[in-house]
Amino acid sequence: MKEHARTDRIGAELRRELAEVLRHEVGDPRLRLITLQEVRVSRDLAHAKVYFTCLSGDEGSVEQACLLNGKLLGFLRRALARRARLRTIPQLRFVHDESIARGEHLSHLIKSAMAMEDREDDEPQR
Repeated sequence: MKEHARTDRIGAELRRELAEVLRHEVGDPRLRLITLQEVRVSRDLAHAKVYFTCLSGDEGSVEQACLLNGKLLGFLRRALARRARLRTIPQLRFVHDESIARGEHLSHLIKSAMAMEDREDDEPQR
């Protein structure tokens, strides 16, 4: 149980520090509307998945993931090494988090199903 709490704390610290680095040290305009949702660190602290979303929707998310996992990956790890209080910095992997879009889609489906049910209730019975 303690191991799980430790990885959660480390993930939260990495998320805070990465957000600061992206906000203040990375000047790429394609990453201005990015929000870091969560960082999941493996139990051995060797790998971390960074889940992000975009305020502008899903457009450009593939390009942003390629940019974060490509050209900027080394820069971000070095910046984390300077800021984070960890002996080693995990290998980072950025993944676009589609849970918000999926939730909105499910919410829309539920609303449309309820509207259809209301219309059926309003029709006179034969």
